Amino acid sequence: MRHVLHQLKKYKRDTFLCIGLTAMEVVMEILLPLITSLIIDEGLEASNLPAVYRYGILMVVMAFLSLVFGALAGKFAASAASGLSANLREAIYANIQTFSFSNIDKFSVPGLVTRMTTDITNVQNAFMMVIRVAVRSPLNLIFSFAMCLIISVRLSMMFLIAVVFLVVVLGAIMLATMKIFDRVFKKYDDLNASVQENVSAIRVVKAFVREDYENSKFGKASANLYKMFVKAEGLLAFNNPAMMIAVYFCIISVSWFGAQFIVGGTLSTGDLTSLFSYIMSLLMSLMMLSMVVVMITMSLASVRRIDEVLSETPDLKNPENPVEEVEDGSIDFNHVNFSYKHGSGKNALSGIDLHIKSGETIGVIGGTGSGKSSLVNLICRLYDVDDGSVCVGGRDVREYDMEALRNQVSVVLQKNTLFSGTILENLRWGNPEATDQECMEACKAAYADEFIDRMPDGYHTRIERGGANVSGGQKQRLCIARALLKKPKVLILDDSTSAVDTATDAKIRAAFAREIPGTTKIIIAQRISSVQDADRILVLDNGRVDAFDTHENLLKTNAIYQEIYESQVKGGGDFDQPA
Repeated sequence: MRHVLHQLKKYKRDTFLCIGLTAMEVVMEILLPLITSLIIDEGLEASNLPAVYRYGILMVVMAFLSLVFGALAGKFAASAASGLSANLREAIYANIQTFSFSNIDKFSVPGLVTRMTTDITNVQNAFMMVIRVAVRSPLNLIFSFAMCLIISVRLSMMFLIAVVFLVVVLGAIMLATMKIFDRVFKKYDDLNASVQENVSAIRVVKAFVREDYENSKFGKASANLYKMFVKAEGLLAFNNPAMMIAVYFCIISVSWFGAQFIVGGTLSTGDLTSLFSYIMSLLMSLMMLSMVVVMITMSLASVRRIDEVLSETPDLKNPENPVEEVEDGSIDFNHVNFSYKHGSGKNALSGIDLHIKSGETIGVIGGTGSGKSSLVNLICRLYDVDDGSVCVGGRDVREYDMEALRNQVSVVLQKNTLFSGTILENLRWGNPEATDQECMEACKAAYADEFIDRMPDGYHTRIERGGANVSGGQKQRLCIARALLKKPKVLILDDSTSAVDTATDAKIRAAFAREIPGTTKIIIAQRISSVQDADRILVLDNGRVDAFDTHENLLKTNAIYQEIYESQVKGGGDFDQPA
């Protein structure tokens, strides 16, 4: 809760103004029944018309002030609650940007989406109700009960019995439903995951005619959520019967004993009239409090989920005096061991000892799960090693400012992402200051200009979300051009030419040698043709270095490389290359 409320920031003023104005509104409302009592006792029963006018005008003024205070309190409540939700979304989003990959692995994407939408909306609604209703109701309840004590101590005991009864019942309901709502929001994550997976892979679903299966899967997630909500709301439904019991108990007991006191002369008619007004005010306050209990019960589960993200600290941090400049593109792996879960004993990489000179072109090849992507993730410090060190430009990557390091180590993934916007806007992710000419030159080096020139709006063609309106090969070439705009000292291609034909692949590699000769290039590939011209080729097997040599030497000495070569070249060649 402390982390959440800390996000009020500049909206603290609106919060306190709302609380103060609500208190003033309550004071005005509490005094109105007292004025009514004076009108009856001192005006009507005494036949004193001037007193009726005097107290009547006072009632109108107090009612008007109550209305003004209430309207202003509502305005400030809306401002504070909306401001809190906006700050929470910004804080969560900003904190996610600082996460390392290991932090992100703890939260599913649908879970983060639910936290930033449903959970924050719950907190916003609850906060507005707390600073408005949860302030108004207790004050109303306390002042009403105080006025009842002033009028008749004995009759006020009836309210005390009702209040104790409601506190016990509502407390029991709240404890029971909190546990259910914790599970409800986890079901929300499952539902969002089902929707996100289906929408993002809709082409695959239709290609394999799996609509019925996906409908069934979504139906199960929705049904689970329905059952949990029914259970929670079923318990919360006991609020109203409990409230009605308290209301009728108070009305009947005050009517019965009040009538006896009037007959006995210990209570006036005006006092009993105002007492009934205070009864209704007190009971309405209790009813509103029960609504607040429901909202708070739901929001507490959301608060905990939001706090999990806000309190998550990045596993990777900059050192106290970080190095800002990367000297060159040399890379050294010094006896590196790495696992995704530290201490698990399941290493993704073991005993890696490599030394790459600046400007070299290195091919990396190996089977699925051999550790190729894990290896390059350590170079740009997306993860930290368990043992040993990874050095770039002669320095341990942990000594660098992470932004400075990643600006000099460009990574192009196989499934890189394009964002909504024009081609130029996507390219400038690599360098926001790049000119149109620089963007065009990068596209020529990546051989993306071939298809861009054919597009109706050229470089101003709009890319749909996720690059839905370009092919896989076109998307990869745009991502390569984007990486080249950073003018990096190290360029990593993580199987990023898998969707282009071998002829274009060869042209791109030739352009690299021509355009960025001083940049260290690491090419991860499944095709021999993509790496055979590299200065040296690294063969990985089960997270270990099996061989590191030239294409010619590996063909003579390494069994794994020979097997891959035989299956691809002598077995019929690449998919678009004759044997």
